Amino acid sequence: MGDVVRAPWDAYFVTGYDTCSEVLRGRNWLAPDFAWQERQPDPERWQAAATQEMTKTLSRLNAPEHTCQRRSLGNLFDRSTIERLTPLVEEHATRLLDDLADKLRWGEADFVSIVSEQLPISTIGSWLGIPPEDHAHILEITHNQVHAQELLPTRSQLAVSAEATLQLRAYFTELVAHRRAHPGNDILTGWIHHWDAREPDRATADEILYRLTMFVTIASLETTATLLSAMVDLLLREPSRWEWLAANPGHIDAAVDEVLRYDPPIHINTRVAAEDTVLAGVPIAKDSMVHVMYGAANHDPRRNPDPDAFDIRRRGTHLTFGGGVHYCLGAALARLEARTLLTELLKRFPTLRTVAPADYASRLVFRRIVSLGVAA
Repeated sequence: MGDVVRAPWDAYFVTGYDTCSEVLRGRNWLAPDFAWQERQPDPERWQAAATQEMTKTLSRLNAPEHTCQRRSLGNLFDRSTIERLTPLVEEHATRLLDDLADKLRWGEADFVSIVSEQLPISTIGSWLGIPPEDHAHILEITHNQVHAQELLPTRSQLAVSAEATLQLRAYFTELVAHRRAHPGNDILTGWIHHWDAREPDRATADEILYRLTMFVTIASLETTATLLSAMVDLLLREPSRWEWLAANPGHIDAAVDEVLRYDPPIHINTRVAAEDTVLAGVPIAKDSMVHVMYGAANHDPRRNPDPDAFDIRRRGTHLTFGGGVHYCLGAALARLEARTLLTELLKRFPTLRTVAPADYASRLVFRRIVSLGVAA
């Protein structure tokens, strides 16, 4: 149908790899921020509490606000940080796979609830100092809040997201206040020092700190959990593939990238035209929404030949982590968690198999595997 296809509503789907990349990296394409939302004719959709709250986070900010907050984070997961986090991720992966082994002795087990949802919250929780006893609560409200980021959320979904948003605000505001009163040698304490020095108004600094901490946490949970679940599901669909990768661990990174290409955790991202423009030969008016289709872009045969084949030796390319100023902050951490987990799984569970298809939540934007039954 083309690289740019008119949506049933006042927007466009962008499907081709190069065209999606152009939107993600181009200065003429902006995140749908407050200024854009105020110009829309359907205020109920954009004034929902959860939508308003997410519009204050990095993913919905444009320059100069986005530039300021992003710089405060620095290169969040640079090489030295990943090196420091590696033993921690390995420790959590070992503990969770011990739990999986215990469950598998009695038969089948749900890989999602035991491993793939737990590794991201354990990792980010340790890094930010979120107490382990709070992990289940954070996971629950994250699952509920994400409805507001769907393409066309219903009124009931927005209500669920609104309640979850209130809980997220309460939790992370308290976390920042507690860390301010009890500073430590951790990343959140560093952010507090940075914003206290930069922002003379304490209330404003605390608001920024709450949003940064909340966003970094929830952005790293469902997406990484879905990557880990999809990785196991896709690799186990052919037992010979699992066996080959166990015998050829040098291809683990390539296998992770093929999972990211084949079924990205986020399928759609939205941008708006900063001015009247033409995209792939299609005139786009200022303020029009374009929905960047990550899954379609990754399956563009002009970029990845035979794109619907899952091939762990492909070494193809993908846009799963986005591009431009909004490139995913946690890309290196997600890769670390996937690589570490897959390495240990192949060593410890050579006969692992799925006993039921992956159960996906009914979503368009944020993919989520709800359960994945496995046995050994």
